[in-house]
Amino acid sequence: MKRFFRRKTSKQIAKDRLKILLISDRANCSPDMMDMIKTDIVKVISKYMKIDASHMEIQISKTGTKGKLGSKTPTLYANIPILDINQ
Repeated sequence: MKRFFRRKTSKQIAKDRLKILLISDRANCSPDMMDMIKTDIVKVISKYMKIDASHMEIQISKTGTKGKLGSKTPTLYANIPILDINQ
């Protein structure tokens, strides 16, 4: 439980920001939009289970699946650590 109260180092903050920038660049989605998506996902999932939002990872990438216009389809991947399920 100690890790919940640890402050992130400047290295970790910079690494997280770089991840968000790279992900948003690949998906043509702004970093602000990625933050809004992450916040919304946390709000919804938190209604049903306790999660570790500080270690949550969200990615948007383009898959090999072709859409209606022949371009690759964007896909959302989420890795969300679940701490407990609300009963």
